[in-house]
Amino acid sequence: MAQGPKEVKPAVNTAELKQGPIAHPLFQVVLHEPEIPNNTGNIGRTCVATACRLHLIRPLGFDTSDHACRRAGLDYWPRLGVQEHDSWEAYLASESPPRFWFLSTKAHRSVFDVEFQRGDALVFGKETRGLPASLTSLHPDRAIALPMVPAERSLNLATAVCAVVYEGVRQLLTRGTIQTFDDLRLNINQTN
Repeated sequence: MAQGPKEVKPAVNTAELKQGPIAHPLFQVVLHEPEIPNNTGNIGRTCVATACRLHLIRPLGFDTSDHACRRAGLDYWPRLGVQEHDSWEAYLASESPPRFWFLSTKAHRSVFDVEFQRGDALVFGKETRGLPASLTSLHPDRAIALPMVPAERSLNLATAVCAVVYEGVRQLLTRGTIQTFDDLRLNINQTN
């Protein structure tokens, strides 16, 4: 007689994770003036799954009220602990990430050539125009890109965020800064 799939139980207290945002996130994902709600929703889900904090820099192209999030089915939004900031300057005044990385298709350095550290801010621009030159030109040594074939202009924002976050997670795992449990859930309390 065939048996069904074996149930894998997480090695962490999932009720604790569902209470709210993580105290010491792996990365700070910063969206500068995002325009498309579905992208931001996908990015929010990636942040929850990888213990990252999401920051939104206004103006936004959508509503983030409790009512709008419930209507969109974003049941994970309260666990995300998203923070909204009126401007880049307001973000800088309230947050102090140890380092910034600015994602831009105009960058000349690959995400695979930098060493991400826990707490780094990964800054992404709006879907239609990317990051303003005023940010990337001030920090050219911190501008990085995902490699693409020459004919393509960009990746979808949610896809790019996911790729960069998981490259960061891969690096933290490789260096032993974090580990996984037997069920491949991230043990984010590991420090090295």
